[in-house]
Amino acid sequence: MKNIALSLLAATVLIAATSAVDHYTTADLTAIKDKISAGHPTFKSEQLKQYKEHYTMLAHREATGSSEVHEHEADLFVIESGEGTIVMGGQLVKSHVEKPGELRGTGIEGGEKMHYAPGDIIHIPAGVPHWMLVEKGKEVTYFVMKVSGQ
Repeated sequence: MKNIALSLLAATVLIAATSAVDHYTTADLTAIKDKISAGHPTFKSEQLKQYKEHYTMLAHREATGSSEVHEHEADLFVIESGEGTIVMGGQLVKSHVEKPGELRGTGIEGGEKMHYAPGDIIHIPAGVPHWMLVEKGKEVTYFVMKVSGQ
């Protein structure tokens, strides 16, 4: 009984030691945005942390990119700065496999357009086509959580 109690205590300490809380301040996100936006003329992202069933990223766009579908990952976007339009649903135009489980295209036919602005939260279930539109001369920075196993 004593060995079981010690094992449970050791397991609890080990779990507690590996379950750190991550906190990104506005200053942290601004510094990451400044770093990544300098590296690519239209789109750049940086993965922040990988967890068991999800990971986080910061993304920055200065132009409209490709349309996409993640077959097994849901996206959760929190718009940090900038605004534009997102198209969700419909069908990818000129679809191709970017990597296993991820399709890309040149646009979307038949999707629903929605305006986004700072503070907005957008949830995109796995399997739903989406396409972030950024007007010429504008930019958007957004926090991304990708949830796997959907």
